[in-house]
Parts: sequence; C-alpha cells; structure tokens
Amino acid sequence: MADPFAGTTALVTGASAGLGEEFARQLANRGVTTLVLVARRGDRLEQLRQELAGRVPRIECRAVDLASEDAVTHLLSELDAGGLSPDVLINNAGFGDLGNFENAPTGKIEGMLAVNIVALTRLTRWAVPGMVARRRGWICNVGSSAGILPLPTFAVYAATKAYVNSFSEALRIEVRTAGLRVLALCPGPVQTEFGDVASRPDGKRKFSAPAGLAVPKEQVVAQTLAALAGGSGRLIPGLTVRLPMLLAESTPRWLLRGFFNLLSGRFRPESS
Repeated sequence: MADPFAGTTALVTGASAGLGEEFARQLANRGVTTLVLVARRGDRLEQLRQELAGRVPRIECRAVDLASEDAVTHLLSELDAGGLSPDVLINNAGFGDLGNFENAPTGKIEGMLAVNIVALTRLTRWAVPGMVARRRGWICNVGSSAGILPLPTFAVYAATKAYVNSFSEALRIEVRTAGLRVLALCPGPVQTEFGDVASRPDGKRKFSAPAGLAVPKEQVVAQTLAALAGGSGRLIPGLTVRLPMLLAESTPRWLLRGFFNLLSGRFRPESS
C-alpha cells in the first residue's frame, strides 16, 4: 500500500528543533518530494537540510520569526512565488511561559499570541484553498494537553493551545468532505527545548518533562503521522498522558475548580 505522504509537498514550522525537527526527518522517510522548513534559526535549518538532502529531492529553508506579522506576510509571498503550496502542513511552531500571570513579560505574552495563534491561523488560511482545489491535504496543528483544561502558571500558554485545539476540531468538520484531514495534536511532556524557553530566567519555577510521563519525540511524531493519515481528529500521545487527560476532561468543571481552589496557594511562590 502506497504511503499517503509520498510525492507530496510538506511544510513544517518550528523545524529547527524538537518535534518540528523530528517531523521533518520522518516525513523525509515517507517519500515527500518537497520539504519546506521554517524556523527562526537559519543555521539549524541548514544543518537539517544537509542531513536530509539525500532523501528529499527539494528542500527549502526559510529563516523567519513567526512572531512578526510582516515576516509572515513576506514568507507567504515567497512561498507563493516559489510554487510551494503544501499538501502537508505541520503547524508546530510555538512556545510557552511558566510563572504567575501578573509577572509575565509583556513582550513574551504578545509573542506567544502571535506565534501560537495568529501565525498558525494565517498559515492555515493560506494553505487550505490550494488543498481544497486539489481535493487532498493534511494539516496537523500542534496544540497541547495543556489546552484541554485551564492550567495555573501556564495561563496564557494553555489558553493559546485551547484555541488551537478548538480551531482544529471545527476546521476538520468544515473541510472533511473536500478530502482534507485536520488533526489536533495534544502532547503532554516531551523532552524538547520547550522547558528552557518557557522557564523565566529570574523565575522560581522551572519546567522539565517528568521522566515518568515524558513521551519520546520519535514516538509522538510516528503516532501523529499515523493518526493524520488515518483521518483522526485528535491525538494525545502516550497512555500515561492520555488516560489522566481524558479523566480530567470528563470531570465536571465545578469539581476541577474546587480542586484548584484548594491548591491555589501553591501557585503563588513568586509573589509571596
């Protein structure tokens, strides 16, 4: 049986590290003929391009800060000019912020909203018409298990991922009969650079993926591509994450609120 991704053009954002880098590697092994890699760090993209050069006929690297509206506009114009309308779109770029909201750096909040929500939405809006015209396409929007319920000390990040999860579910319904598949990926802890970026230099809280819950990025991406090809609407990789998240999701909101109220004092170490 032919691989559904063989012969396609795939675009991966946040491709310089973590899940994005792994998506690029695994898509290269599945026969994509054009791979567009987007991230801020051009040197890391070039290293990845050299690694994958023997496996993919055409690899395009774009060093872009997706937090900049003008940079996103320029990127889309460049992709149009290069005939790089994707069949596979992996909206992986994003970052978090760990700490009390009242102390959050304003610039970091604005950047999170710009990358996690605005850039993802613009890229999807740009890619969908071409996919509909070809009557095939696969979109993976990387949300988070943090977007399934409000998360104190990750308030803005969790809210941005709630947007991604909801947007993906709605879009999936809209475009399904046009031959498109949309997946909301909701990973839990994964060993990537996420914690280094999310943790504040002067903050008392530091994030690291718990060893017992962390799912290897190779497993996350392999499960994601299988779910995307199969037409699934949402994926929470790893049973150790999936089961508690499904339990939390099915718990009445008033009960969750009461539970968090009991713990509320623990979420203010930076202000005490």
